[in-house]
Amino acid sequence: MGEEFLTWTAGELGTKIRNKEVRPVEAVEAVLDRIEKTEPMTGAFLSIDREGALAQAEEVEKGIRSGRYQSPFAGVPAAVKDNICTRGMETTCASRILKGFYPTYDACAVEKLREAGIIILGKTNMDEFAMGSTTETSAWKVTKNPWNTAHVPGGSSGGSCAAVAADECFLALGSDTGGSIRQPSSFCGVTGIKPTYGTVSRYGLIAYASSLDQIGPIGKNVADCARMLSLLAGQDRRDSTSLKREPLQFEEDLSGEIRGMKIGVPEEYLDEGIDPEVRGALMRAMEMLKERGAVVEEFHLGMTEYVIPSYYIIASAEASSNLARFDGVKYGYRSGHAESLHEMYKMTRSEGFGPEVKRRIFLGSFVLSSGYYDAYYLKALKARAVIKQSFDKAFASYDALLGPASPQTAPKIGESLQDPLKMYLGDLYTAAINLAGLPAITVPCTVSGEGLPIGIQVIGDCLQEKKIIRAASALEQERGAFPKAPLDTEKGGI
Repeated sequence: MGEEFLTWTAGELGTKIRNKEVRPVEAVEAVLDRIEKTEPMTGAFLSIDREGALAQAEEVEKGIRSGRYQSPFAGVPAAVKDNICTRGMETTCASRILKGFYPTYDACAVEKLREAGIIILGKTNMDEFAMGSTTETSAWKVTKNPWNTAHVPGGSSGGSCAAVAADECFLALGSDTGGSIRQPSSFCGVTGIKPTYGTVSRYGLIAYASSLDQIGPIGKNVADCARMLSLLAGQDRRDSTSLKREPLQFEEDLSGEIRGMKIGVPEEYLDEGIDPEVRGALMRAMEMLKERGAVVEEFHLGMTEYVIPSYYIIASAEASSNLARFDGVKYGYRSGHAESLHEMYKMTRSEGFGPEVKRRIFLGSFVLSSGYYDAYYLKALKARAVIKQSFDKAFASYDALLGPASPQTAPKIGESLQDPLKMYLGDLYTAAINLAGLPAITVPCTVSGEGLPIGIQVIGDCLQEKKIIRAASALEQERGAFPKAPLDTEKGGI
C-alpha cells in the first residue's frame, strides 16, 4: 500500500489516517523509502530527520486517539525550506556561512505545523539566502526537476516544490520574496500560494528582504494549500508586521463556482518575451474560466517596465542590511585564516557567501550609499507606490487577475547562471505581487511539448485569498487530473 498512497493528496492521506486505515508511522516510512530511492537524483533535501520523524509519528498517533490533534493533516509528512528555523535541526539557508547553525526555537509557521500534528521530515534545498530562481546558487547541491532531471526546478523554493512533485512529501513550506513559491510550483507541476503580506508570521524566517518575504504552503492541489494556509494564518506578537485577521477557513471556497466573477488579464502579459507555449497555456486557462461562467477580458495594467528594476533595488538594499549580521562573531561560519578582527569580518563574509549573494549585497550597499540613495533607492520606493496604485485601479474593476508564473518553462541546468540578467527578468510576472503585498496562487495548467509543466498564476487584491482560491479551484476542476512527474522513466531521469 505504501507506493499507492504516496500519490494521494495530503487531504486524502489525512482522512485515511483519521479513519485508521493508515498509521502515521506507515506514511512516514513510505516517504522515507521514497526519499531514499529518488533523492540521489532530485537532490530536494538538505537534511532528513529520520529518527525524529518516526518518533513524532508515534506521538501523533497517540494524540489523534486522545483527541489532541483535530487537524485534517494530523499524521501527514511535510518538509520545511532551509531558511525557516526548526528547533534542533540544522538551518543553513543553503549557505556556508550558516553551516552548523542549529536554532534553539521553531519559526511560528513550524510551531503551527507541530500543533496540527504534521510530521516534519527535514529541510529542503534552496537558492542561497533565497537569492536566485533556479536552486543552483545553493552552496551544497543543485536540485533537479523531477519532470526532467536535466532541468532546474525553479527557485528559490525549488527543493520544497521538487520534493512535493517527486512524492517525497505531501506538503511543504516555502518562502516567497519575488515569486519563490509560485515560479518553482509552475516549473514542478505543483500548487503554491503566496498569501497577503502579513497573513503568515515571519518570526523564524531568516530574512532576505523583510518588506517582501512571506511564508506560504506548497501542495499537490488547491485544497491542500487552502487548508494548510488556514493552519498557518494568524497574528503573531513576535512579528510586528503580522496582520490581525478574522479566523479564516480558506477551504470554504473550494467549490469552483465562479459564475459572474470578473477576471482581468493584463495585455502586457501577452506581449513579446513570453514563450509561445506559455502564452498558449494562458489563453487556454482564459477559455477554461469562461467555460465556468467567469467574465474574462484583457486590459492595460501598465507599470510593468518598473517591476524588475524597483524589485531588485529594494530587495538588494534590504538584503545588504539583513545580511550584515552574518559576520563570524555570533554564529555560523568563521574564517580560520584571519589575524585581526577586521580581517575576520572580511574573510568570513568573503569565504562564507556565494557569488549571487555577494552580487546583491554589493548592489544593495551601492543604492543605499549617500551619493546614490536618492537616485536609485528613493526612486524605487516611488515606483513601488505606482505599482501598487496600478493594481488598486485594476481591482476596482476585477475580482482577480490571471497571468503566467514565468515567461518560460524550466530552463536546463546551467543556462540561467550564465546570464544573471536573464534570470532576473524571469521574475517579471511574480515580483510585482510582492512589491504590492498581494496574494497569488500558481496552479498547474498543462505540459509543454518537451514534457515540462506550465503553471498559471491567479492574483488577488489584499486579503482576498478566498477569491483566488475559488478561481484556482475552478481552473483545477475544469482542467481535470494533472499528470504526475515521470519519475521512473528515462525522461524523468530516475
